[in-house]
Amino acid sequence: MAACTAAQQLLLVLSALGLLAAGAPQPPNIVLLLMDDMGWGDLGVNGEPSRETPNLDRMAAEGMLFPSFYSANPLCSPSRAALLTGRLPIRNGFYTTNAHARNAYTPQEIMGGIPNSEHLLPELLKKAGYTNKIVGKWHLGHRPQFHPLKHGFDEWFGSPNCHFGPYDNKVKPNIPVYRDWEMVGRFYEEFPINRKTGEANLTQLYLQEALDFIRTQHARQSPFFLYWAIDATHAPVYASRQFLGTSLRGRYGDAVREIDDSVGKILSLLQNLGISKNTFVFFTSDNGAALISAPKEGGSNGPFLCGKQTTFEGGMREPAIAWWPGHIAAGQVSHQLGSIMDLFTTSLSLAGLKPPSDRVIDGLDLLPTMLKGQMMDRPIFYYRGNTLMAVTLGQYKAHLWTWTNSWEEFTQGTDFCPGQNVSGVTTHTQEEHTELPLIFHLGRDPGERFPLSFNSDEYQDALSRTTQVVQEHQKSLVPGQPQLNVCNQAVMNWAPPGCEKLGKCLTPPESVPEKCFWAH
Repeated sequence: MAACTAAQQLLLVLSALGLLAAGAPQPPNIVLLLMDDMGWGDLGVNGEPSRETPNLDRMAAEGMLFPSFYSANPLCSPSRAALLTGRLPIRNGFYTTNAHARNAYTPQEIMGGIPNSEHLLPELLKKAGYTNKIVGKWHLGHRPQFHPLKHGFDEWFGSPNCHFGPYDNKVKPNIPVYRDWEMVGRFYEEFPINRKTGEANLTQLYLQEALDFIRTQHARQSPFFLYWAIDATHAPVYASRQFLGTSLRGRYGDAVREIDDSVGKILSLLQNLGISKNTFVFFTSDNGAALISAPKEGGSNGPFLCGKQTTFEGGMREPAIAWWPGHIAAGQVSHQLGSIMDLFTTSLSLAGLKPPSDRVIDGLDLLPTMLKGQMMDRPIFYYRGNTLMAVTLGQYKAHLWTWTNSWEEFTQGTDFCPGQNVSGVTTHTQEEHTELPLIFHLGRDPGERFPLSFNSDEYQDALSRTTQVVQEHQKSLVPGQPQLNVCNQAVMNWAPPGCEKLGKCLTPPESVPEKCFWAH
């Protein structure tokens, strides 16, 4: 028999998964809704008492809720790099080696970005005929070689970074907004955000971009990938005039209500166009709620400890909902350990594509879980910078290191875990536990407050299993070049005491103290 063509192979894969709906265009459309700093506890379906997310709650009721779904990092940019590559930030280069493990991306200082050697999801989806659009925050590099249209996207409306600011000087200018290759304005200028009232029309602009793209691609009968990466819930939070003052939760709640309304409109359009059964939609967040901005501009992490920037559950456990009418049965709750990196592999599977075979892919294909209820054993690794801080296996989480933020920051009012001090756990120095990890049973103790007794049989059994997983992971790990160590010398005009000013901000050689290299 003659070998199958690529198209025939795709049809066979889709048929085996039961995805061939009569008359539906193939392969299915993919819509990934990625929020910014939105917490696990912000959804009514997860117990938020004000119940102000009716559309997201309905999405969960019509699809599958993942209560144990994780980011790949407790900060924005590494998490986004992980989603689009299916790989841990330590592998794809979106991390730092500086001693403070602060791996945020700010364009005034950081000059690195997503390496050309990485294969991004939109690049791969183009092989299956997808048209790809990003709406909102890119955050994987602002220099020309890192532009999203050079990495598989066909369209972009948004910004290379978050809406920080306002910056009103030449050293730190306001963040630009792009339509495809053209800069069309800046935040706080052509795209105003009122810092006093919180009023901004950005979410409505982002919503319209999504709706227009869906309509256009439907008319073209072209499979599409929409990556809707908006940032209204990242401080300074904002909402449009019609939503301001409408939430019981204040301005942050106003932003959540507008997001919920927008998601409802996106799902309704898919249904009205008759393509909901041929469109896979997934909703999640890039990291936990930023408690440093709470209570006025930060969300809720529910019962979990701490928040953004930490590797406690509040920093990396995310709200997560899969929706695909006619394929994912309604009203499902899966306790599968999921990761934002799984969206890469699952999306490729939907398109009938295989992940790249020349590199380690950390994401799993969740279609067997979503369609057939299958459960898969897998670890969740928690990194800060290049340090493996913790690992979860099943219900057990082992902390190899504990740290919130430094005493210096804490005494100056910066607190990543406000009101959540747990003695010996929420430490303000970097405490190593690699020989005797702190182990928690997340089913009984989701708040990570009661570590298992070192002498118990339960501890010894959990230690044995997690130690093996960590050793296998670290033995085969090949770190990528740390892109968030590549700094802009024009603004790096300070060095720690005892350090000479260096010509480059790169991975330090052994002869130079690590504290001489920094990234913000």
